[in-house]
Parts: sequence; structure tokens; C-alpha cells
Amino acid sequence: MERITMSHGAGGILTLQLIKKFMLKHLGGSPFEVPLEALDDAAVVEDWVLKSDGHTVKPLFFPGGDIGRLAVSGTVNDIAVMGAEPVALAAGIILEEGLPLKDLERVVASMGETCREAGVWIITGDTKVVERGSLGGMVITTSGIGRRSQALEHNLSVVKRFRPEFKARWLLDSNLKPGDKIIVSGTVGDHGIALLSFREGYGFGYELQSDVAPLNKLALKLLGEVGGIVAMKDPTRGGLSNSLNEWAEKSKVGILIREEAIPIREGVRAACEMLGIDPLEVGNEGKLVIGVVPEKAEEVLEALRSHPQGREAQIIGEATDSYEGVILETAIGGRRILPPPAGDPIPRIC
Repeated sequence: MERITMSHGAGGILTLQLIKKFMLKHLGGSPFEVPLEALDDAAVVEDWVLKSDGHTVKPLFFPGGDIGRLAVSGTVNDIAVMGAEPVALAAGIILEEGLPLKDLERVVASMGETCREAGVWIITGDTKVVERGSLGGMVITTSGIGRRSQALEHNLSVVKRFRPEFKARWLLDSNLKPGDKIIVSGTVGDHGIALLSFREGYGFGYELQSDVAPLNKLALKLLGEVGGIVAMKDPTRGGLSNSLNEWAEKSKVGILIREEAIPIREGVRAACEMLGIDPLEVGNEGKLVIGVVPEKAEEVLEALRSHPQGREAQIIGEATDSYEGVILETAIGGRRILPPPAGDPIPRIC
């Protein structure tokens, strides 16, 4: 390929190749604890977590959310899954000429409401306008900072009780060891399928809603009240499949997942079957994937299910040294490789 394609921005194999071949070739090399080349959800600079994110969702408003709620939630969640407490955000808003002012106000009001929900502040930003027909209405970039939390310290002390050799100071993609349990906090595929159905006017006959939400309070509850968590991700672009493959590659472990244990709404499952889409490759914006030492898995699951954002949580598998990559145990008892997606089957959902 000599030019950028939509798949390069979908979060799968092509995105990773693009980053490694061009971004890491010229950027990176910092002395910080979690640098750019770690390719985790965020970076760490002297016990502060830093994250930047861009949001190009189309349309701007969709069932369950909008670009403003998505922009705040996405950055907050990427900070939270590192084990940090999100503190403040910066926002860059690029507007297209002709955008109705009422739409702008609706988006900004949504950003403010989501910030209050998460307990963070937007403290600086920038606004630009480009020519009509350039953007599809609006693009938002957000950056955020988060501080090391007491909840993370408690969590790590619990991990070391069962794994004394554990040295990591943050929740990193490379932390999994054979035996660690994999938990998903709720149904997968909701965001991507709800947005696709609304955008394309498919009318599946189901009330599909995006799951977009800030998850920092849930994450801190799990870390501070239970502990034993070694890794955490929000499975956005590329869905659950991409997140698990990133863990397997960086941790150098296999991951065995049971298909029947993965929670998927019936409407999402039916829509995916009709469209020929794998729900495990569909992006989510309000779910956590959690790696936890086996001794604490049931407690983490119980804590999740006691929280409104985790009532449908399930233990879906475990890390293993018996396989390489990610293996899916199917509903009929067979096993197959679950590869990382080349790209997200649904473009512009985040």
C-alpha cells in the first residue's frame, strides 16, 4: 500500500503496522517509565499518566451517546485502565463551516455532563473551523492526565500477596501470566452495532444502544476494594479480539476464551449474523477487560456485578502456556484461533 486507507485507522493489524513503521521510526525514545513504544493505553511520566485521543465518529449523535460523551469517556477510560485516577482534560474541537450552533451546544453540554459524571475537568483547549464538506460536522481531540492512586497501591499489594515476583507498578498489557483469569465487565459489541444500525438505517427491530460511559469510578472501586488485578483494557477499536491479542503478544502467553461465556446481547448477535460481522471484533466504549490473579477472580466478578456498569460481567477464560495467541473454545466444543482483526468492520464509530 502506498496510501492511507480507512483500515489504517481501525485499530487492528494495519493500524499497528502503520504505527510501528512510521510513528515509532521517528518518535519515541523517551526515558519515561511507560513510553510511546510500549504501545499501552497511555504513557507514564513521573507517576502521572498522560493520554491523547482523537474522535471522528459519524454521525455526531447516535442512540446512547454523541461525540462529546465519547471524547470524554474514551480518554478517561484509557487513563483509568492503567490504574490511575483521571484528573483533568484538554479538548481540541475542529468545526466544519455550516455546523448548526445548536449542535455545537448540544455536544459541549454533553461533554460537561460526562465530565461531572466522571469527576474530571476540562481545563484548556482549542477551537478551529475548516471549510464546508471537510469533516462531517466536527472532530474532537482530547488529552488527559491522571495521578497514581491509593487504589492502585492497594491493588498491587494484593497482587504481590499471591505473586511475590510481580514487579510492575502499573496495569500494563505485558503483565499477564499463565493462570490469570480474564473477565469482561458486560456485553460486547453494543456500541459499534448500535451506531451502525442507526447510521445506515438498518432497523433490525431491536432497541440497540451504545454503551459509551466513563468507567474510572468502577475501575477504582475494583482496585481499591478488591485488588488482584494485573491488567485492564477498554476494548474499543478492534473489539475484544484485538484487546486479547495485544495482551497475548505483549505478555507472551496464550489466552483461552470460552465462546459461551462471552456476554452478547441477542439483538447484537442477530445483527452481526445478518451482516456477517464477528461481534468480538466490534468496538465498545463502556466495557472493561480485566486480567486478575486466579485467587481473586470471583471477588472481582462479585464486585463488578454489584455495580450498575458490571451487572452482566463474566469470567470468559484464562491465560495459559498451552497455546500461543488467542484460542476460542466454540459452543460446540471445538477450538479455533481468534486472530487480531485487520481492521474494524465498522468505520468511524469512535
